[in-house]
Amino acid sequence: MKRQSRYSVKNVRIMIRSIVALTVLGALTWAGFRGYGIYQRTVMEKKMLQQIIQRLKADSRIAEVLVTGVEYNPVTKQHMTTIKFLEYNSDGKPLWPKYFTFAGNVIQFQSLVVRFTDDLVEMGDEFKGRSVFLFWKVFILEGEKTQEYEITKINEVPAGYKVGDSRNEFEEQIWQRFWIFALNSQRAMIKGIKNAQIEAPGTKFVPGFLYTLKIEHDGGIRIDAQKIPEILRGETIY
Repeated sequence: MKRQSRYSVKNVRIMIRSIVALTVLGALTWAGFRGYGIYQRTVMEKKMLQQIIQRLKADSRIAEVLVTGVEYNPVTKQHMTTIKFLEYNSDGKPLWPKYFTFAGNVIQFQSLVVRFTDDLVEMGDEFKGRSVFLFWKVFILEGEKTQEYEITKINEVPAGYKVGDSRNEFEEQIWQRFWIFALNSQRAMIKGIKNAQIEAPGTKFVPGFLYTLKIEHDGGIRIDAQKIPEILRGETIY
């Protein structure tokens, strides 16, 4: 009886130890899975935050400008600056270039810009993931001597966004709404739109530099300038 009782006590102790070990192992396993889940969630949240920041900071090239000639006009006693304006469409492909000549070189691009709310930019919304714009005019502001050229006629579909070659009534209606929003900020006070306004970014355009106009996905248009590589100076590129 004593031996049997001794074995029973021993078996009970072994059973208790096994239960404790299994409990500890289960707790460690659960903690491991929970910790891994927290780690995965932290990694995913960090990655998502990085994507949001990238989208908010992102921009896209929309046009390039190059000074192609500067000539002195002895009659007006002014330097005439000719620029080449190359706009890119919504797919990033270049359109037919346009040339403008001004008496002066501080040139501005009047543009209409509709900004969408940050949450739509953050999500990378298919249609509202970045600001929408169009170039309206290019000009030099000089009082009565102001000079301007039209790039896009009012209420027309801008060349950079036009779908196909034929006229499309639905497409025209969409862009008519854009013109209304951009020219009347009160009409643009609808869900999803942060604001709509006319902008006129400009700078002094001089030979030897390539000027790039960019649209910020959560903002407006800016102009970046960089020197043309020395090897290209004086060369005709085919």
